[in-house]
Amino acid sequence: MARDLKYTRNIGIAAHIDAGKTTTTERILFYTGKNHKLGETHEGSATMDWMAQEQERGITITSAATTCEWNFPSKQGKALPESIPYHFNIIDTPGHVDFTVEVNRSLRVLDGLVFLFSAVDGVEPQSETNWRLADQYRVPRMGFVNKMDRQGSNFLAVCQQVRDMLKSNAVAITLPIGDEQDFRGVVDLVKNQAIVWHDENHGATYDIVAIPEDMIEEVKQYRSALIEAVADYDENLLDKYMEDETSITEEEINNALRAATIDMAIIPMLCGSSFKNKGVQFLLDAVCKYLPSPMEKEGIWGIHPDDAELLEEDQTKILRKPSVTEPFAALAFKIATDPFVGRLAFFRAYSGRLDAGSYILNTRSGNKERISRIYQMHANKQNPIDYIEAGDIGAAVGFKDIKTGDTMCDEKHPIILESMKFPAPVIGVAIEPKTKVDVDKMGMALAKLAEEDPTFTVRTDEASGQTIISGMGELHLDVLIDRMRREFKVEVNQGEPQVEYKEAFTRAAQHRETYKKQSGGRGKFGDIVFTLEPADEVDGKAPVGLQFVNAVKGGNVPKEYIPSVEKGFREAMKTGPLAGYQVDSLKVTLTDGSFHPVDSDALSFELAARMGYREVAKAAGAVILEPIMKMEVITPEENMGDIVGDINRRRGQVNDMGDRNGAKTIKADVPLSEMFGYVTTLRTLSSGRATSTMEFSHYAETPSNISEAVIKKAKGNA
Repeated sequence: MARDLKYTRNIGIAAHIDAGKTTTTERILFYTGKNHKLGETHEGSATMDWMAQEQERGITITSAATTCEWNFPSKQGKALPESIPYHFNIIDTPGHVDFTVEVNRSLRVLDGLVFLFSAVDGVEPQSETNWRLADQYRVPRMGFVNKMDRQGSNFLAVCQQVRDMLKSNAVAITLPIGDEQDFRGVVDLVKNQAIVWHDENHGATYDIVAIPEDMIEEVKQYRSALIEAVADYDENLLDKYMEDETSITEEEINNALRAATIDMAIIPMLCGSSFKNKGVQFLLDAVCKYLPSPMEKEGIWGIHPDDAELLEEDQTKILRKPSVTEPFAALAFKIATDPFVGRLAFFRAYSGRLDAGSYILNTRSGNKERISRIYQMHANKQNPIDYIEAGDIGAAVGFKDIKTGDTMCDEKHPIILESMKFPAPVIGVAIEPKTKVDVDKMGMALAKLAEEDPTFTVRTDEASGQTIISGMGELHLDVLIDRMRREFKVEVNQGEPQVEYKEAFTRAAQHRETYKKQSGGRGKFGDIVFTLEPADEVDGKAPVGLQFVNAVKGGNVPKEYIPSVEKGFREAMKTGPLAGYQVDSLKVTLTDGSFHPVDSDALSFELAARMGYREVAKAAGAVILEPIMKMEVITPEENMGDIVGDINRRRGQVNDMGDRNGAKTIKADVPLSEMFGYVTTLRTLSSGRATSTMEFSHYAETPSNISEAVIKKAKGNA
């Protein structure tokens, strides 16, 4: 029998590194009965961190999916006659900045998010990055302030940081009972009761106790603030609140809080200690009560494949509702290689039903594919299922050609769902196989890894012939090289890390380019007049790709050759005119041209575009761009001067200095090219007491002396 979608929750768990995401997920699996023993990150036994590198480093590298069931409401974790089994699809995501791609693609397919914060460290840099991503995908979320048992924990201070730093309406729905090593339970502000967990059975049971005397006034204050927040959101409660706030019932608070959470008007804040087994069951209840089911969305929009080449305003939008009666539509959000079942495609089913053994249409490739098997995933283990329905998350095998972001759909009702956008790599390293045996294996391994990870690219350097692999950071590339060795048995030598520069044009320039070739018989002829300039912003966002405008009047360039001109510029952008680095965005307006009735063909116009692109580079002010990293350093006050001085020497720009938990914080923008080996320098400057985090911010024009050095090196003159 089909599950009622109302009781499904597709949720993610996200945070800064070391906030306790994987430990929290392990507790969820234990309390829901999915695991019968607790896995610990520090022991390398966490179920969800199954990769060898994850267990060794104690960090999450790849997003892991699992399913479990939680009975709500329940008593001491046991089902009641009125309990409903809620079906959870949970994705545990990485916290390290180098693996943001895993968070990005997970958020695209989730309905809700549990956002973890350390009760000691509060809002940290990767918290901000992941929060912005969740805002971008409009994912409703709740906050769980973890590690309440740690020295220096402060739940209410973290709530205030979420309000101030993340510009979100964080509202406490629990208060901690005791702090640091004395933390033993929470006050539920909705029910107005205290819960204290038992230590002897991993917190599986608890007592409902009287609110401690010394907390009664604080509980009144924060319960009143909670009621005020929901009344502020729900106009129907506002009148009751103005007359008598105590007249608002628990059910009314829950209903309004659910609506406000789904609308992202309120972020409910809870607290606990996953490691000490306190607060996780309460979190599971809150997920059932406040985060949305797949039914809460009207559906997902897409377009017909026939409209893919049209301008957006000319495309006909198609809505797929979250119902099994609709035609099947799903999005592949992750590709992984499994040693036992081969290529696995993780996907979110948005509508309809898919049976194992049936066929789907991949609207990117236009190919019909047979889905041989469908699985529900539990970390790296597969549980075969016969079918999957709207609102669920699963994995499938049998694809000949599948990529992250592909739409899978009913072949009789084709649709293209909005794909996924990923940041370009910022750092590269040259690699070469250690032995002749490794040569062929290396190519295959790189192809499979690039297929799995959209932020990992492989190219051959034209000047040196070396293979260059690129990614989001040194750790990202280290892990991938380690995976080549472990999973594909490929040994490689690697060079020093190198920056992935880009090129751009800074001003408009007009140019005429004629491609003409005569060698007996039919010749070649293509003539175009165009303006090349920086691309326009779109909805206030930085432009990406080619903006091509056909402004030719009177058929001077026949219609059938226009796509070839566009293709020529699009291909040319892959290689910048100065040093061969990619041009990310560009606007080309085709204004005029001419053709020969016999000699002109599509290739002639494509080549005219490629040649014209290179010829106009100087006039259009071609420049080199370098990646700028957003860095945060936390340091004792006495080391501030030395660290700021070092940042300045690295061409950095200090943007902010502040305080956090008795230490000083420095926020700065620094060119990536100046940051190799920084961790060692920072350790020396602070006697090992300072820490830093770094993430990609933006690309900026390099100073002329740096540009000259980059161009020289690219041309082999360095």
